[in-house]
Amino acid sequence: MKRWRCTVCGYLADGDQPPDHCPVCGAHRYQFILYGPLPESLEGLLKAAFAGESKAQVRNQAFAQKATQEGYPQIAGLFKAVAEAERIHAAEYLKYLEGVIGETADNLKTAFENEMRAKGEIYPPLIREALAQKREDVAWSFIRSRDVEDRHAKLYKEALTALLTEREVVYHVCQVCGYVFDNDLPDECPVCRSTREQFKRVD
Repeated sequence: MKRWRCTVCGYLADGDQPPDHCPVCGAHRYQFILYGPLPESLEGLLKAAFAGESKAQVRNQAFAQKATQEGYPQIAGLFKAVAEAERIHAAEYLKYLEGVIGETADNLKTAFENEMRAKGEIYPPLIREALAQKREDVAWSFIRSRDVEDRHAKLYKEALTALLTEREVVYHVCQVCGYVFDNDLPDECPVCRSTREQFKRVD
């Protein structure tokens, strides 16, 4: 007998196949995954597939933007549609790598921990390697991303408080480095020094 876990609400079901729909949240059977650890080799393949689909999503969004600039709205629409499909694929693989999506408060805590890990563990060796290869430009890209991760972590902590107080916050994102601003905008980005014209409101 197999055990299946709903990746939406965490419900566990026993059977050779998952139920057609989750009896708790109504999620489709494809939202269920086998309950238990993944073989290491398969986890590596899922990580590679997730990275590939994520890159394809961003790449197709860039293609869509270029097609729009060149006056090809129909082709831009195609690129946007494929980008959305790639996003769905990436989300599919993420279910296996991250597990159940929890309550919003728990998700904020997880997101905070991921940002701190990126800042403290992931980016430092990337920066060192880029500098060792004498590619300061790549190192600067990594450094900007590292510094922005710290800002993201701070915003996640503040959002937990906002969640409790139901405070409304407006966010803007620097289109050069990804720095996120809440409410009042400064004249320039504190990370990359871009002007406020480079900030995009996220609704």
